[in-house]
Amino acid sequence: MKNEPWKSGPKELLRHGLEHLSFETDFDYRMGMIAIDNSVELMMKTYLGLPKRITKLEGVTSKIYNEATKSFPSLIDTMDKFAKDKLVGIVLGEIEWYHRIRNQLYHDGNGITVEKEKVIAYASIAKILFENLFGEKVEIEGKKYGIDDFFLVWADFNKLVVNQGPKIFSKMNLKELFNLSDSEEYVLSGITEFRKKLVHNPDEVDDDDLNLNVNELNKFIKLVKQKQK
Repeated sequence: MKNEPWKSGPKELLRHGLEHLSFETDFDYRMGMIAIDNSVELMMKTYLGLPKRITKLEGVTSKIYNEATKSFPSLIDTMDKFAKDKLVGIVLGEIEWYHRIRNQLYHDGNGITVEKEKVIAYASIAKILFENLFGEKVEIEGKKYGIDDFFLVWADFNKLVVNQGPKIFSKMNLKELFNLSDSEEYVLSGITEFRKKLVHNPDEVDDDDLNLNVNELNKFIKLVKQKQK
């Protein structure tokens, strides 16, 4: 199935969850988990509610559908009974387990966190389920950055330099300061040259270059932090 309007809601929720996951903060992991679970629930409700001519499901009457949508466990049971062939690669017990985590986050959210690994795992299940039900892979599109985004990330990099304290004055260059390999120094040199271009000739910078360098700088900051551990 391609470009069908009924799948836009579940797809939007799933993408929203995946976008939160990409920001890598405790808040975004929580919000990502909630959005992903909401998308899973909406996927199943949407699919079971489609006309028989589309799904080829036998026996899903209006009464059965209404009962199924009253609770998450009922929804899971109905999928297991009527759409088992759409659950290849899916373990419904795992979905129920992740749904309970989502409920804890939603109802007792203050101070509760969820591990990144759990959100990634649930996201993987959700993407498989969406593809099984609607015949389409879901991935987030590349985030588009503005000039301000680059300078915000550059400010984070400068903090890493300043935080070196007296070491700044005892090292000859950033390669020595951060113990960089030749290839890592080359990447940083490219980012630095891009910054100069952005400052002096911003009109010559295209969106692809901007996105590339913001992503590269974010990766470089993570690399430096790992070296400092």
